[in-house]
Amino acid sequence: MREYKLIIPGLLPGLNEYSTLERRNRYEAATMKRQAECVVMAEARRQLRSLRITNPVAMDYHWIERNRKRDKDNIAFAKKFIQDALVKVGVLKNDGWKEIKGFCDDFAVDKEKPRIEVEIQEVI
Repeated sequence: MREYKLIIPGLLPGLNEYSTLERRNRYEAATMKRQAECVVMAEARRQLRSLRITNPVAMDYHWIERNRKRDKDNIAFAKKFIQDALVKVGVLKNDGWKEIKGFCDDFAVDKEKPRIEVEIQEVI
């Protein structure tokens, strides 16, 4: 099994932030999603370079927050941005049922260095 790791520094918007914008103005919500995806795509290009995965994958998300203020389900919503971005840069072929076999979420706190660590394992 081949495994790859992507580290996204900082935090991505959660479900609450996205939903608030979506209710107020769907174009602002689309802009937020696009900006979050751009952050992920830049890191994927830098860290994973020209990686192209054609096999199905399992993904482990390690959400490392600044504090415990946001609910875990709110935080983990950002996997939508991450998976869509990985498809856009070509790391993943798609993010459907055939390509993503499953995912796990783990949560921690690091006041100094919040980040998201994504482990991608090819399921062969």
